[in-house]
Amino acid sequence: MKTRSDVQQHEGGVRRLNRAESETPAETEQNTPSHKNRMYAQISSYSESQHEVLRAYASGQSRTHAILTASRPGAGIAEYISTEREIRALTEGVGPELAPFLTDTAVTDLLVVGGKIWIDRGDGLHDCNAELGSEYAVRALAVRMAAACGRRLDDACPVVDGTLPNGMRLHAVLPPVSAGGTTISIRAFGAVPLSLDDMEKSGSVHPEVADLLRKLVHVRANVVISGATGSGKSTLLGALLSLVPHNQRIVCIEEVSELRPQHPHVVSLQERRANIQGTGEVTLSDLVRAAMRMRPDRIVLGECRGPEVRDVLTALNTGHSGGWVTLHANAVEDVPARLSALGALAHMSMRAISAQVNAGLDAVIHMQRHTGESPKNLASVRAQSPGPRRWVSQIGVFRAGHEATMQCVPALEIRAHGQIYHREGWEELRTRIKNLTHM
Repeated sequence: MKTRSDVQQHEGGVRRLNRAESETPAETEQNTPSHKNRMYAQISSYSESQHEVLRAYASGQSRTHAILTASRPGAGIAEYISTEREIRALTEGVGPELAPFLTDTAVTDLLVVGGKIWIDRGDGLHDCNAELGSEYAVRALAVRMAAACGRRLDDACPVVDGTLPNGMRLHAVLPPVSAGGTTISIRAFGAVPLSLDDMEKSGSVHPEVADLLRKLVHVRANVVISGATGSGKSTLLGALLSLVPHNQRIVCIEEVSELRPQHPHVVSLQERRANIQGTGEVTLSDLVRAAMRMRPDRIVLGECRGPEVRDVLTALNTGHSGGWVTLHANAVEDVPARLSALGALAHMSMRAISAQVNAGLDAVIHMQRHTGESPKNLASVRAQSPGPRRWVSQIGVFRAGHEATMQCVPALEIRAHGQIYHREGWEELRTRIKNLTHM
């Protein structure tokens, strides 16, 4: 146990490890005794020195003072910093095993398969030539990470989705559901969410497209953002929601909390699965209906993948303008087929969903992910800082089809190298934005 004089001898270390510098506001929210006790209860395979620090941290001390209290006499600043990094990794949920790979801000995904670690910086998967060890070690790490998300992961619940305390999204699967052993997938986000200006500077959003997106936010258009997994839908949506006037209330509905708009009035609602007794489930449909009673200025559905499409279309057709929805699709032309399939899950007829879409949705923004070699003439920022190669590749507009159907036609197409083309839906989109401006 360190004495007061020992602490005073390391005053420089205290300054470098003080709470203001080493803990973010999100971490401060996790510093309640109940959270710390739950965190410590999940830890059973760390070194004795880590146990001592975590025991002090769980007792109510700040992380900095827990390190000072539990460290050995005569420890230098280098040892303090090393311990602080280890404990930060543990308390944020990823563990010291994975934390070093996630310090690279270019990393968007970290995957663990068969004990091997793979990362994606936006240009495909790379083998890190690192292993976590035995299946037992990988499973223990997955269980601890799930616990940090406040979720259960065991033989009775072998699949988990959650958000780690540092904001990263976790997905894990245990055997025998995952035949090759425990798998872990982490979706990483930057420490500071990207703004639309950042995306424009990086080449992800063409300047003409950026101006159009700002208009869509300003006129309170109802918009779908489509794209493949990892194409940047949530990143773009977060950037656009940050443009919403600060006197408006945003209600975000998600399966797992991901959106982090820079806005002072955001309500985040998250789906909850049924417990082991089969009770307590709260679906996305339940949350959409609840959001309509929360005096929302903007209703946002983080990802539409089931019967909740009926409820969100109902909301957007009953006076709730300025709504946003993300959807998996290959191109804007494929969005009607996806909406039709989701509507069928909600027992909606083709006529009903087509009528709702044509009346309630104004535009579709499609995100594309480039997985090959980086185009030579992308913005210099991207060339200097290799990272995710994702961009807005299409903007489409809905149009009534034959026999009460719907179609989505491109209004703009944007190539990865920056060329932009006006397509058949361009005048329709301009007219729709003009009409919304005068409403």
